[in-house]
Amino acid sequence: MSKKESKPLGLTDFLAMERTRLANERTFLAYFRTFIVFLSSGFAILKLSALKEILVVGYFLTALAPLLLAVGIGRFIYVKRKLQKYY
Repeated sequence: MSKKESKPLGLTDFLAMERTRLANERTFLAYFRTFIVFLSSGFAILKLSALKEILVVGYFLTALAPLLLAVGIGRFIYVKRKLQKYY
């Protein structure tokens, strides 16, 4: 059914869509929080001379952080577009 042919959303359906939208935002914020922690931990490991033994972990965390952010943004946009089809 296309958007024009579908029935308007009832109150229950509308509220469910709003809960899903808010959950999508919370999930994105969790991805963003993880990105910040990984990036800052990676930089801290790389900058502290006392942690030379785990320098590889610092590089790994620093490289993984942008990938996490990209996954979070991609997922957020995907779910947002899916939700907009039903509004």
